[in-house]
Amino acid sequence: MKNNSLSGNHARRVVAAGIVAFAACVILAQSVWAADWNGIEPLKSRRADVEKILGQPVKDQPGETGVLHFKVAGGMVTVAFVDARFVSSKRLAPDLEGTVRQVVLQHDNASDTPESMGLDSKSDFKRDDGANGVTKYTNLKEGIVYTFIGGKLKTTYFTPSSDQWSRAQR
Repeated sequence: MKNNSLSGNHARRVVAAGIVAFAACVILAQSVWAADWNGIEPLKSRRADVEKILGQPVKDQPGETGVLHFKVAGGMVTVAFVDARFVSSKRLAPDLEGTVRQVVLQHDNASDTPESMGLDSKSDFKRDDGANGVTKYTNLKEGIVYTFIGGKLKTTYFTPSSDQWSRAQR
């Protein structure tokens, strides 16, 4: 009977260690990857992925690695892609050509405010107060920037995280 108790305790320790390892992986993954939007991830998603998620663009400029514009509920989405010139100038791995470089959401009438999003209490975000009531919150670690005008959310940018930029460079 005593051996069963020991093996039961050992099994519980193994399961607990597995849970801790899984949680550590989840936390690490969150800190390494950029924020995505609607399943579109910078330096990973490609044009076909974007069109599968958002449909046909209302404006396409120019071609495979250009910029696509989409009308969505609440505003416009602009998706820019990595092109050969960007790969060369930023010294990126060549296979990143054609991946998403940036997703920009232009909000028509968002009710979000820095307070409702809790941005002032998030230490990862840097606040920058500009002219004409423009306030920007930037988190380079996650690759996300929020722009507020008159206290209301106007633009959200999703870009590669700082870790992704580091790994992408040759």
